[in-house]
Amino acid sequence: MSLTETSKFLSLILRHKPEIIGISLDEHGWAKVEEVIAGIGRTRECSQEILEEIVRTDAKQRYSFNEAQTLIRANQGHSIPVDVQLKATKPPAFLWHGTGEKYVCSIEKSGLIPKSRLYVHLSGDRKTAFQVGRRHGKSVVYRISAQKMQEDGYTFYRSVNGVWLIKEVPARYLEREPG
Repeated sequence: MSLTETSKFLSLILRHKPEIIGISLDEHGWAKVEEVIAGIGRTRECSQEILEEIVRTDAKQRYSFNEAQTLIRANQGHSIPVDVQLKATKPPAFLWHGTGEKYVCSIEKSGLIPKSRLYVHLSGDRKTAFQVGRRHGKSVVYRISAQKMQEDGYTFYRSVNGVWLIKEVPARYLEREPG
């Protein structure tokens, strides 16, 4: 198995289905490294060194170790209820969300909702949002009036890898960016 395939499997385990390798996450999303290694090791090669390489080289910084490197977790993107101890953070005036064209009608009617995840993910710049949207087909980017939302009482969080998170974005705070 390649490092990329192992990283994708790790993402599935730490964000959505820890039970597939017979482990559980604590209330903050942490898993014991030794249990992760043993669980993944049943179907593919896994070691402390492999996990360290994944954490160190992941371009999106999806994972973190605790200081002692005895625990590992996904930084965000969970569909299972965990509290990754995010601190409320004042957003910039605008944030962006990239999506596929097929979701435009739903978004413009209902706004952005987390669907199967705990939070809606927002980008700090248009370019990143455009790239995220491309994963879903023809990219569409929305600009979010984040400062106005905060003034209206919405709470924003920023994960350790720079992704902005919020429980929802009502349609009135969205503006579709041109082409």
